[in-house]
Formats: sequence, structure tokens, C-alpha cells
Amino acid sequence: QVPLVESGGGLVQPGGSLRLSCATSGFTLDVYTIGWFRQVPGKEREGVSCISNSNGGTYYARSVKGRFTISRDHAKNTVYLQMNNLRPEDTAVYYCATAESDYDPCTTVPILPYQYDYWGQGTQVTVSS
Repeated sequence: QVPLVESGGGLVQPGGSLRLSCATSGFTLDVYTIGWFRQVPGKEREGVSCISNSNGGTYYARSVKGRFTISRDHAKNTVYLQMNNLRPEDTAVYYCATAESDYDPCTTVPILPYQYDYWGQGTQVTVSS
């Protein structure tokens, strides 16, 4: 079990930016692939981005490519999702998740929730004027 905690969500106007954080305690996130997902009520959870534990590769859903950036801060043991030029359709609860340390599901798109085992509690992002 890898406990994950998301933070950084909030209310932002269209065109604005937010940076989400995914942190843990007792584990080193560098050895885990991390995925970011989002979900709105009544819809399936959608893979947004991931960063590989094997080669540092990153992948993005088409809907966020060019606007969102995933990155690691090794010193802070944290993975970030920088979200720029936010749109109302980005409104959702955002989750970070990881798989077992010996498995790397971040190899292509789409980013699939069933390939990830451990999830945070989510953070709400609302884009509205």
C-alpha cells in the first residue's frame, strides 16, 4: 500500500493555471510510475498524464497535451501536474495513482485506470468564471 495525497486544487477562471501535487510518506516516489486521472460525476475516470519510473517518459491525453505538464521533484518526493490555460471542461476531481514498483504502465496512451493499484483521495478542480 502506497499512501498518496493530492493537493493544489481549487477554483480558477478559464485561462488560469493550477499546480497539483501528489505526495507520500514512507515511500520514495521515484521508484513508482505515477499517473494523474480525473473524474466528473456520471462519467468514467479519465487518464490525464503519467510519468514512467523506468525511463522518465511522459504521456498525455490528447485533451490536455500542450497545456498540462507532469514532473517529479526528487528532493521533495513529490510529483506535480502543472495545468495551464484551463478550460471549463477541465473541471473534475483529480487523482494521482501508482502501480507496484516493478510495473510500468506508463508506456503509451490512453492511460488506463485499471493498470494502477494505489490511489489518493482526490482534489477538486473547478474552472469557472
